Amino acid sequence: MKILKISPNIYKVEAWFIFKMSAWIVTVEDGVYIVDTGMAFMGKAILKEAEKLGNLKAILLTHGHSDHIGGLKKILEIKKFPVFSHEADIKYMEGKEPFPGRKKAEFLVQPGVVQPLEMTNGNLHDIEDLTPIHTPGHSPGHVVYYHKKDGVLISGDLFTSKNGQLRKPMAMFTADMNEAIKSSHVIEDLKLNIVSICHG
Repeated sequence: MKILKISPNIYKVEAWFIFKMSAWIVTVEDGVYIVDTGMAFMGKAILKEAEKLGNLKAILLTHGHSDHIGGLKKILEIKKFPVFSHEADIKYMEGKEPFPGRKKAEFLVQPGVVQPLEMTNGNLHDIEDLTPIHTPGHSPGHVVYYHKKDGVLISGDLFTSKNGQLRKPMAMFTADMNEAIKSSHVIEDLKLNIVSICHG
């Protein structure tokens, strides 16, 4: 695994499993947040790196696909932390229904482990320096996290990339490509230095 400091307050954790998998560690004044947990083999290492930087306050998810929450079980076996995602993905993570576009339901987390991100009138609440923004399409509850101070968008699977250029998410794993492309226009309204993606 490789740890990259991509901005003053954000570290990217990268590993390879067929293609690149990523998670992020975000430092705040009194601790750290993990954003996504990669595959199962990444979980303990992500926690170890996070705890080098401060006390872990919570785990935030961009969405509920297995390559983004696979390390969660390993982390929670060591210590219980609050875990949050958009409410629209929780029923799929809990195996109550298949993710849109999938044939089988996947039981990825125990019911109640993942809590919904706080929301008022359809707008997600800031989590300290991170602003979650609902960007559905890749999954119904896909969320990006905008760090205004650092000018970084932690974009999960909103994009892939090729030769440094942003591309559409992987079609075979994307529930609604038209909605995903519509969601991608979020970057037009943000002041960004970096768009940090999972698979690229």
